[in-house]
This record gives sequence, structure tokens and C-alpha cells, in this order.
Amino acid sequence: MGGRIAILAAGDIRALKGTRRLAMLTAYDYPTALALDQVGLDIILVGDSLGEVELGYDSTRAVTLDMMVHHVCAVANGATRTHITGDMPAGTYEDPDAAVATARALIAAGAHSVKLEGALVPQVMAIIADGIPVMGHVGLLPQTAEGGYRKHGKSTEEADRLVDDARALDDAGCFAIVIECVDADAAERMTDAVGVPTIGIAAGGECDGQVLVSTDLFGLLPDPPPFVAPRANVRDIIRGAAAEFAAEVRATAAPPRARRR
Repeated sequence: MGGRIAILAAGDIRALKGTRRLAMLTAYDYPTALALDQVGLDIILVGDSLGEVELGYDSTRAVTLDMMVHHVCAVANGATRTHITGDMPAGTYEDPDAAVATARALIAAGAHSVKLEGALVPQVMAIIADGIPVMGHVGLLPQTAEGGYRKHGKSTEEADRLVDDARALDDAGCFAIVIECVDADAAERMTDAVGVPTIGIAAGGECDGQVLVSTDLFGLLPDPPPFVAPRANVRDIIRGAAAEFAAEVRATAAPPRARRR
């Protein structure tokens, strides 16, 4: 019998910079986590994207800490060999003390690290000082995005600011940084500027890794983002199986029952 597969620690993930690409997918529930835990992913992200793709809200801002704790618990029950990162939801890390409290709640639920949006150096340093690894997130910040999603870093000025943000998170001690919806050239500059792995989504192919929302990859929802090529059509499989079940049930004669008068 083989031994238990060791979960990559945050330091192990950081050390992979320049050695190989990192693969990360989201999960929000036990069955998905159970399946993803078998394929050799580096990280499973319990993202606050669950607000949109699992709970049907218009944005991630509707997600609460209680929701995140609930879903982190479910994923941790299914994934026992993969590093789990939990998103810190909007409004729960406005200052360092609040950030530490939120991070502790996600770790207690089963996450191995946490992720927050923006170059919030005081919060990052406070969480790390509490012994909790932090993944950064720059570029498009869904929790605070106004006026819809757009590609960031197209101008030299904005690209420079993004590079500065990435460096600040690196210096603060983040073990990895998500780069979301950033111009490919700017994302490459950011990747070259930091000593930790960058994990891109809609940010070109030069980041140190890639992350996707699993429901987009699996074809669970209609109209996936344009940067995603679904690898399956699970939505149609579910519909087909349910339709077959319903037809079989209705095709079976009902057992005789005496009607009450």
C-alpha cells in the first residue's frame, strides 16, 4: 500500500517558482473536492466566486464569512491531499485585527491558507505574523470592481502600479499571488518582478500557474467567460440523466390505490 500523499505547504508552493507551473481549480462542495483531490492539483481554491456560480448572486460581495466557513468545511472533508486556500469575503478584513479573525475562522474550517484582494500590506503582515499563510490577489478585484470587469494594466502607468502592488505583497510575505484579468505583457512583468509564483486567470500565458473556476471548466453553467474553453458539458449530462429518470418513473404504471371518497 502506498503512503499518504503529503499536502504541499505554503513554503513548498513558494519554492516552486521557476521550476514548474502550478495548477489550481476552485471547489465549493464535497463531491467536487473529492474528485479534484485525486488528480494531482497543487491547490484547491474555495473562492468567494461561489456567490455567483453556486448561490446565484450577482456578485461576490453577497458572500459572508459564515458561507465561506460552510463551504471550506465541505471541501476539506473531500480533499485530504491537496492544499486548500480559502477566500476572505468582502468586508471581513477592513483592518488587521478583523483580517486575523477572519483568517483564523477559515483555517479552523479546514483551509491551509487564505487569500485576500488588493495590496493590503498591514492585513497581510498581521495574518502572517499570526502563523497563517497568505495568497495575494491583484489586477481585477471582484469584491470592489465597479462598472463591470475590464482588462487591467493596458497603460504603462497602470502596469507600473500593478507591478508595485505585486512587489509589495511579495515583500509582505505572500507565498503566491493571483493575477486576474490583466494584460499579458503586464502580467509577465509582474511575474518577473516577484520571487513568488504568480497564478493567472485571464492574464496571458506567462504566469507561473493558472487557475479557473471549476464550474466554467466543467460546463456546469451556460455562457462561460470567453477565456475559458470548457473541457466537459456536465450541465447537459445532468439534464439528460434527470430527464431519463423522470421518463422512466412516469412510464411505470402506478400501483393500484383505493381513492378516498
